[in-house]
Amino acid sequence: MRATGLPIDAGLSELLGVLADRGDAVLVAPPGSGKTTVVPLALADMLDRSAGRIVVLEPRRLATRAAARRMASMLGEDVGDTVGYRTRDDQRVGPNTRIEVMTEGVLTRRLQRDAALPGVAAVLFDEVHERNLQTDLGLAFCLDARATLRPDLMVLAMSATLDADRFAELIGRHRAGTDQSPSNIVRVDGRPYPVDVRWIPRDSRERIEPAVTQVVLRALTDEPGDVLVFLPGVGEINRTQQMLITALAGRPVDVYPLAGSLSNTDQDTALAPSPPGRRRIVLATDIAETSLTVEGVRIVVDAGQARVPRFDQRTGLTRLRTVTASRSSADQRAGRAGRVEPGVAYRLWRQGEHATRPANLPAELTQVELSGFALDVALWGTSVDHLALIDKPPVRTMTEATSLLTMLGALHDGRVTTLGQAIANLPVHPRLGRMLAICRDNEPDALWTACVLATLVDERDVLRGRPDELPGDVAVRLRLVDERDAFHPMADSRAVAMVRSRARDLVNRLGSTPGTVHEDRAGRLLALAYPDRLAFGRSQPGRFQLRSGTGAWVVKGDALAGERFVVAADLDGDRREARIRLGAALAAHDVAELFADEIEERITTGWDRERDELLERVERRLGGIVLDVATRRPQADETIIEALLTRVRDSRLAELTWSTDARQLRGRVGLLHRVLGEPWPDWSDERLLDELDTWLPPFLLGARGKEALARVDMNAVLRARLDPRLPGDLDRAAPSALVTSVGRRIPFDYGDGSAAPRLAARVQDLFGMTVHPRVCEGRVDAVIELLSPAGRPIQITADLAGFWAGSWAQVRKEMAGRYPKHAWPVDAANAQPPQPGPGSGGKRRKR
Repeated sequence: MRATGLPIDAGLSELLGVLADRGDAVLVAPPGSGKTTVVPLALADMLDRSAGRIVVLEPRRLATRAAARRMASMLGEDVGDTVGYRTRDDQRVGPNTRIEVMTEGVLTRRLQRDAALPGVAAVLFDEVHERNLQTDLGLAFCLDARATLRPDLMVLAMSATLDADRFAELIGRHRAGTDQSPSNIVRVDGRPYPVDVRWIPRDSRERIEPAVTQVVLRALTDEPGDVLVFLPGVGEINRTQQMLITALAGRPVDVYPLAGSLSNTDQDTALAPSPPGRRRIVLATDIAETSLTVEGVRIVVDAGQARVPRFDQRTGLTRLRTVTASRSSADQRAGRAGRVEPGVAYRLWRQGEHATRPANLPAELTQVELSGFALDVALWGTSVDHLALIDKPPVRTMTEATSLLTMLGALHDGRVTTLGQAIANLPVHPRLGRMLAICRDNEPDALWTACVLATLVDERDVLRGRPDELPGDVAVRLRLVDERDAFHPMADSRAVAMVRSRARDLVNRLGSTPGTVHEDRAGRLLALAYPDRLAFGRSQPGRFQLRSGTGAWVVKGDALAGERFVVAADLDGDRREARIRLGAALAAHDVAELFADEIEERITTGWDRERDELLERVERRLGGIVLDVATRRPQADETIIEALLTRVRDSRLAELTWSTDARQLRGRVGLLHRVLGEPWPDWSDERLLDELDTWLPPFLLGARGKEALARVDMNAVLRARLDPRLPGDLDRAAPSALVTSVGRRIPFDYGDGSAAPRLAARVQDLFGMTVHPRVCEGRVDAVIELLSPAGRPIQITADLAGFWAGSWAQVRKEMAGRYPKHAWPVDAANAQPPQPGPGSGGKRRKR
């Protein structure tokens, strides 16, 4: 190949020699050195046509087409002859094509179909420093195939800002044969033309668009040539374009946007040289950062930001996020100004700040959701541990990706299913791929609707405005794309057109054509992509519960607020209770059909507080969502006994029926246990509750409701728990009553056994009693409440003898006049008590 005058010429001989000798190399050359176009052409000259095609990998569709056009023009041919290109949606190749420029995803699909890459002699990975996910994956697959199937396959990694040593070591380690030494690194120095870097820092409080506009206007005045402006995204490009058009009205300057979402025609217009007498401003994303020469540009204005893919918790997909551009990215951008002549680069940040910026942005593999990557790895038939990757993906991210693929039915026991194969062949996230694949096979008349939905979820919103003010119902967007609501006040016409175009490409790829949008099927279709995002409406309008059990909401006035079921495609995960930013209603019968295999019937037996009854609750559940509930009387089984035991525990034994005899027995034994200890058992609430499962179930056999608790004879239960040798000792140590000298029985009240027993007796019944009554083998004095003949309290004492000797004289004096018919002896300690009447066992005062 004849010399081009570009810096790459100086290193071509060395590079081609290394490739011929070793079969692999790493090329480091500055922007504009000619590596993207000159190296493939030189390699084609070196290799015999029979060796096969040379595949050049580019990270972007625009660079793919531009590189192919540039090489074809250098040969004086049309694209599709010696040099062709292939992207996801477009291709220009012919039978004589020797150099095929393609996007990385196309290579991955080709490798999955046939890992031997028949008909391919060499694979050149351009701009590998960008560390795109598909670049890393394609390189890993290619090195694996080379090590096992194609030792003759040449592999070349190229970049202007490359961590060359790491790539050289990786490529060498996965070389076929015993030579595992690092790949040779070929370095080419020198830029085509010098670039003068100027620093014009932007105030952090100032919006980016007016700051960029002012610098562009200044550059147009100070410098000749066209201007290439780097902005983070389409929104900033559109706003800056409007400002510049207004400021440059009447001047011979054209302003063009350049972004990956634009049509090929619009992109080509932005790249075309300016006509004589006119200047051009190209407002670009980082799509123009590498592998691309914009003719006529000698001025670069760099806003210093980049929009990079990051995992979006809201949608479960990877979305673009604005970050600070790296130093290597800034170098690549500045290099655009020196491609055709000396240039100047304006940077909108401080020179001192530049050193604090990251040298390179982290590998996409470590920053994004990896379900698509995990599916590709599973299809390849290996694990990430065995792939030739510079960086390994985070373990947690891979685990989550595998779990998601399993839930979607793409994997089963780690193996790719038939559905997973279909999903892998679609150029969308596996969630959306599942929706499209199932719809294509089962509901083909709704395929156009599914394609529109997939694009709406995957692209930027077609509605403009504050996020909290946008409606959550996807039906609003569907009507816009279907042109039934073309005049919506929040509509973004460019975004609508982009969604419509992408949806058409998608439906054509699926072998169908655009049709009618069925917005009534939106919920059903989204449920195929987001089965884990089904939400059930609560009683309050706008409030929902997700299958996971967490809450979600929409504003009360939203069309989704009153729906019973909603599928959430976009959740604001930053809120404590997530807001549904994009979703669709789902009919109950669709829920029953789509989730039939996952709906479970859960039966619980418990106490219904309102009815104060034991009931069996039958729930039909889908994850954390209760679809419907029925109650019924439970059947007699262990579940009922357990529910009754729970009820007794919750009531602290109060749900049981405690007769007077049962309470008295429990108090007597309780006092003995407290004073004398073993063998008297502990019948406190705590001990009875601890041993509830032991003593109560035998008395609940055949139970069906709370009436079984009422039938439990607690006196019998407690006596059954008492050592058979103790009842006689019980009557001696803790008698149930005091028997007077004339045979009158005065019952003791032991309460709960925590204090001395009490008895209430008319004072006349205790005449002649000089020893105070004691229990617990004489260790505890009873507390006596002395009563008048009318049963009214006179005095309380724990020393009867002391009472007779002391207070009795005063009591006698007061009572004798009040009750003259009753005996009031002076010496009551030695007096005779009255004889009880027939059948009298003594009366106890009602308390």
